[in-house]
Amino acid sequence: HLATSLPLPSERDHLRPRIDLIAFVVDVKSKYSLKNVEASLAHVDASFFLGKVCFLVTGVGRVNYCSVEMNAIWKLGEVYSSPVLFCELELEGIRVATAQRLLRMLRICAGYVPGVSALTFASLMRSYADD
Repeated sequence: HLATSLPLPSERDHLRPRIDLIAFVVDVKSKYSLKNVEASLAHVDASFFLGKVCFLVTGVGRVNYCSVEMNAIWKLGEVYSSPVLFCELELEGIRVATAQRLLRMLRICAGYVPGVSALTFASLMRSYADD
């Protein structure tokens, strides 16, 4: 399910499926994109930041057109203890690889991977990024 911002409308709460992973998409070509993500973060329950949130940064192949500073994006990942994934959606191979990576993350967050929790996975992602 996709939403352009949070909070989600409450009138359909009873029909909404369980939320296992929230991927915030930041387009580096749009300052509005980052501001929208930052505003939406206030509506996410704190428990989701224990491995069930990630930031997907698009447009990274066009560094000359960046309106968002990369430090601001890295800071989001650090402040919210959430992984930051970079991709270029215009390139099919990268788009497919990113979709597969998100699907693996979703399976872990939904509890479909035995022996690996969302919290454990998030810790592994952070320690990997620190190396």
